[in-house]
Amino acid sequence: MSILPVSALSGVTGSSSVTTAGSGAVASTGGSGFAASLAGAIDNVQQLQSTANDLAVKAVTGNLDDIATATVAATRAQVTTELVAAVRNDGINAFTKIMEMPA
Repeated sequence: MSILPVSALSGVTGSSSVTTAGSGAVASTGGSGFAASLAGAIDNVQQLQSTANDLAVKAVTGNLDDIATATVAATRAQVTTELVAAVRNDGINAFTKIMEMPA
């Protein structure tokens, strides 16, 4: 079983460190990998929210034949937003704990 990068799970572009179970290999990208992944996730959230908003307007005006499309898009945008917020919060918590460590 291997651990997939966040980009493979949610369509986020950018590089990240990945450890493959059993091989012990780690692909290191330096400090920019997390920043690029987070920026890609934010861009993805903005795109999903824009799509959901467009479909919601079409649904309200009667220009959308399948309401399920708008519902799925809105739910996908909401779940992705919650995921990015949770990653951000965990990152902030980790940074806070590191800063509280004695030198």
